[in-house]
Amino acid sequence: MPLINTPAPDHRGYLPDAHDLERFRQVQRLAYAAAEAVARELKPGMTEKQAARLQEVWLLDHGVTDWFHSPFAWFGDRTAFQGFRVALQFLPTNRRLEENMPFILDNAPVVDGYVADIGYAGVLGENKILDLLLDDLAAHRALILDLIRQRRPMSEVSRAVDALILKQGHAPRHKAYPFETLAHTVQPMPQRKKQTPTTLFKFGLQAVESLGRLGLVARRQGWSPIWSSNDSSNHAPVPGLWAVEPHLGFRGVGAKFEELLVITESDAYWLDDASPHVKRWQARGLWPAPQQAGGRAA
Repeated sequence: MPLINTPAPDHRGYLPDAHDLERFRQVQRLAYAAAEAVARELKPGMTEKQAARLQEVWLLDHGVTDWFHSPFAWFGDRTAFQGFRVALQFLPTNRRLEENMPFILDNAPVVDGYVADIGYAGVLGENKILDLLLDDLAAHRALILDLIRQRRPMSEVSRAVDALILKQGHAPRHKAYPFETLAHTVQPMPQRKKQTPTTLFKFGLQAVESLGRLGLVARRQGWSPIWSSNDSSNHAPVPGLWAVEPHLGFRGVGAKFEELLVITESDAYWLDDASPHVKRWQARGLWPAPQQAGGRAA
């Protein structure tokens, strides 16, 4: 198996080659396939814990070797992170799904060292507020790409996302995440020797270790692996892969997408225009065809 194009320890940003990009794209598609498969199986009365476990089983059955983080699920007003104050509140609960209730499925698998981190919003039935939020998310995908291509500071891009959400009449619920995270960098992880993935509060142990080492390197180099509206992200776009997740909330309903953005020394593009939210926007006339959208679909 080819070695992953791993950067030198003090490289400022990870620059994947074409082979690595294709492998990351494959894992991201696998992650979305898991979310779509589980979404089709959801029924009234199922709990968040059951939905998270279904994603986990599906992914392990399809070749996942480790986790950046193991799957999450949020139902009803928990999709908007209502009242979330501490990290433990993000963990799946015994909240039960009901008809016309929105849900978010989130998973971050690792296959042979390649990482994805996705978010998938849906509804069991119909929900007009969720439809509105999903439509409004399209503008954020375009805005983020445009401003990064302009080489705007990453904190400025995040603040522009927050401002657009408020202009749309919604709340920026990604600010409920620890560190008010809009996105985080993604790098290859060492391939596991153990067969059973090990997690700590849903995060893979190797992911926690890698993030810790990267955080120390990034601090010395003057950038943050956590992309937010805070001053810590007041620097030029850092080349590499970034898992971006704008999250909108309105009247107790939340919706987000999460997918990988590729930033180079002089350009940026979404890793894949075949994600479910993009296909939905295209079907509704809210997004151009893949070759026009700025992404580089396989």
